[in-house]
This record gives sequence, C-alpha cells and structure tokens, in this order.
Amino acid sequence: MKLPPLNAFRYFDIAAQTESFVGAAEHLHVTHGAVSRQVRLLEESLGVELFERRNRAIFLTPAGRALHSTTQAIFEQLEGAVQRLQQQGRDNVLVLSCEPTIAMRWLIPRLPRFHAAHPDLQLHLVAAGGPLDFSRSGVDLAIRRDDFHWGNQLHSVKICDEWIGPVCHPTANVRLDHQRLLHSSTRPAAWPTWLRLSGQQARHSERSDYEHFYLSIQAASAGLGLAMASALMVRDELDSRQLQAPFGFVRDGSAYHLLSPQPLQDDGKRQRFAAWVTDECRSCLAQLGLVQNDEPERPSPPQVR
Repeated sequence: MKLPPLNAFRYFDIAAQTESFVGAAEHLHVTHGAVSRQVRLLEESLGVELFERRNRAIFLTPAGRALHSTTQAIFEQLEGAVQRLQQQGRDNVLVLSCEPTIAMRWLIPRLPRFHAAHPDLQLHLVAAGGPLDFSRSGVDLAIRRDDFHWGNQLHSVKICDEWIGPVCHPTANVRLDHQRLLHSSTRPAAWPTWLRLSGQQARHSERSDYEHFYLSIQAASAGLGLAMASALMVRDELDSRQLQAPFGFVRDGSAYHLLSPQPLQDDGKRQRFAAWVTDECRSCLAQLGLVQNDEPERPSPPQVR
C-alpha cells in the first residue's frame, strides 16, 4: 500500500491540533489555502472526510480523531528522535571563544596535539575577546585574560599566570634608552606595568602605536623596535630565533582563565579541553623557566636567542 505524502499528514496533524486551517497556516508559515489543499488531498487519497466544515469552522470527524491520535504520536516520536540525533552530533563538538592574539600565536599551532589526544572531539574556534553572552553565542568555553569582570554567573578555571616582557628582532640593538617602544591599544598599560615591575627605565625613547597586541609583536619581528609581549604568545618565535627577549619576563598580576556557563564535568568535553589547555600552558611557561603562583618561584633568565 502506497501512503500519501508525509507533508499532507503533517499539515493535517497541525490543523487537528489547532482546529483551524488559519492557525495551522500561521504555525507552518504557509498560506491558509496551502493547508486546505493538503488536507483535501489527504482526504481524497484516504477516501474519508477528516474534518467537518461548518461556517468557516472545522471539526474533526470520528475518522479524523482516529487518524490524529496516530499522527500525533508518530510526529512526537519523530521529533524526539531528531533531537536525540542532533544532541549526539553536538556532544562531540566543542565551540571555543579565544582572544585573537593568543588564538593565532599560541593556540592554533598546538591544536594538532589536541586533535591527536582527543580525536573524537571537534573544536570550533571563534576569535573574540572581552565579555561574552554564552546563551546567544552558542559558545561552550572561552579563554580570557582577567582584565574585566565577568560576574558570578560564570564558572571560571585559572589556566596560567600572564608573564610579559620586551621582545625584538634577534639582530636588534638590545637597550631601553633611545629605543623605539611599540605600544598597542588593546594593552595600553603593558609598557608602564613592565617598567614598574622590572625596575627598568626607558630614557629618551620613541613611541609607535598599533591597534592590536599581535600587530606590535609582528612589528618587533620586522625589526621596528621593542614590543611588550606575553611569554605565551612569543614562545614559538623565541624557539625559532625570530625574536629575542633580552630582559626576560615578569608576572604582571593577571592570569588566563577558562570560562564556562556551567560547571566543568569530569570526563566531559569541557573538562577534557580544560585539562589539556592547562597542561599545555604550564608546560610552555615551564620551558621558559617561568612558574605559577602556587609553585616555588625562581628568577626568570633573559631569553636571548
């Protein structure tokens, strides 16, 4: 037996729920005439009247009530199955929001290691900084530096401390006096903070300004002066000798955190990424001779390459 088209059953089911062709049309975002035609085609195919039409009102016939009890159960089961399948598809997708500079200069080069360690997870990366509306963005986790207040409604896990220091081209003249200092709008206090914490002075220096932190670091790679950098963000360039850090790094009092709208569950995708990124950050800093607040501190040697 060949069944009528599924679409006709769907139109009938909604019309039976609303007891109105107009109401069904609004629900389905189609015209009143489209609903009426689909129901009429279904009645003709089945050879029975499903609705009694009186004075522009519709009422289910006994045959209509019998069919509706079946279609209602079938569509509820179908919707439940689709939701379960979609949920299973989302369970292995992790949407991560990350500040652009650390995403480009540190995280992305290390993602092959994450995929190798967790081949069942798909990471979708969104480059963004500052406050985030998790409910609207669809983001699962966010990496942020604690330079703003995110409130008590979010769950936070500290990843690592922030260490900053001047970097420049390996062939650059290593000095602070009479030097061009590269500043950025996204980290306007970086140079004053480092000078205060390190006890250094930069006399008779010139100044160049860049819109973003990563642009000032790139300018330093091009030999345009000394840029203030995060140790994490220049780790690879120090290894490859594209940059040098002649004065080492100091902890500036800020830290990177992983933010989540809900607690991180053991063995869940959020918890697995949190453990991985924390290990990666701390290992990276340890290789530079830098330690966490909760570890015994030792002096940070200049990273001259």
